[in-house]
Amino acid sequence: MDTLLDAFGLAQQWLYETAVQPVVFALGGGSILEDAYNATGWLLVGLLQIAVMLAVIGPLQRWRPVEPLADRAAVRVDVLYTLIHRLGLFRVALFFAVDPLWDSLRGWLAVQGVTGWQLDTLVAPLWPGVSDTALGAFVLYLVVFDCANYLIHRAQHQFDWWWALHALHHSQRQMTMWTDNRNHLLDSVVVDLVLVQLGHAIGVAPGQFVAVVALSQLVENLSHANVRLRFGWLGERLLVSPHFHRIHHSLGIGHESGGKGTLGGHNFAVLLPVWDMLFGTARFEGRPGDTATGIRDQLPEEGGRDYGRGFWAQQRLGLLRLVGRA
Repeated sequence: MDTLLDAFGLAQQWLYETAVQPVVFALGGGSILEDAYNATGWLLVGLLQIAVMLAVIGPLQRWRPVEPLADRAAVRVDVLYTLIHRLGLFRVALFFAVDPLWDSLRGWLAVQGVTGWQLDTLVAPLWPGVSDTALGAFVLYLVVFDCANYLIHRAQHQFDWWWALHALHHSQRQMTMWTDNRNHLLDSVVVDLVLVQLGHAIGVAPGQFVAVVALSQLVENLSHANVRLRFGWLGERLLVSPHFHRIHHSLGIGHESGGKGTLGGHNFAVLLPVWDMLFGTARFEGRPGDTATGIRDQLPEEGGRDYGRGFWAQQRLGLLRLVGRA
C-alpha cells in the first residue's frame, strides 16, 4: 500500500509540474498552487479510472452483455457525466462555489471548540494495530465510508425531495459502465459535501480519502456495467456485483418498497452487501436481465414521464421535479 501511494505521489508531482502548474501560473492563480496540486491528484485518479474502465470493464460488456446496446445517444450523455466528474471539473466548481463556505463554517466551529475526532484513535483500543499500517487504515476508512454511502443512498430513495433529484440516475434505461456518474449536479453536491465533511470529522488523510473514493467509484462502474456477471453465492454477499446492483435499478423492486408509487427499494450498497443484509434491504434472487431497468412512471402506460435526453434537459427537469412543477 505504501509503495502504491509513493508511486501515485511521484506521478501526481510529475503531472502537476508538467501540465497543471504552468496553466495555473498563466491564469494568475499563484495563491491556489496547493489546491491545484490536490486537484491534480483527482485528475490523475480520474484518468486511471477511465483507463481501467476502457481496458477491463469495456471488454467485459462486449463479452457478455445483459442486453444489446440500443440507445447509444443516451450512453453518450452518461460519458459526458463521467468526464465532468472524473476529470475534476465538478470538484473545481465546488472549490470556487461551495468549499469557501464550508471552510468558514469549520473555522467558526473550531473557534467554538468543536473539532473532529480521529477514527483510528478511537478504534485502536478495540482493535490494536488495525491502523498502524497504511493498508489497515485504508480498510478501516473504506468500511466507514461504505456504510455512509449505504445510508446516503437509502436516504436518496426515502425522501421525496432527494428522490426528485436522484431519479435522474435511475431514468437510464440502457445501463452501462458510464451510468454511475449520471446524477443531477445538485444531488452530487449534497452527497459530496456529506462525504467530505465526514472525512474531516474522522480525520482521514487526503491520500487515503482519494484512494477510498477511487476504489469505490471503480466498483460502482463495474456494478453498473451491461455485463451478465455474478460472483457466486458467497461472492454476491461479499462484494456488490453487476447482478446485485441491476436489481436495484430494475423497474418496481429496485426503488419501491411498498408497491406501485411508493419510495424505498433494495440493494443500496456501494461495495459491501452486508449493509443491505443487516438492514433488511438485500435481494439476491433472479437472473441478470430478467427485469428491465428504469422508473415505472417512464412507461407509456404509466404516464410516460420525461426525464430528459440531453444533459441540460435532465438538469432542468430535475429542478422542476424538486419544486413540484414537473
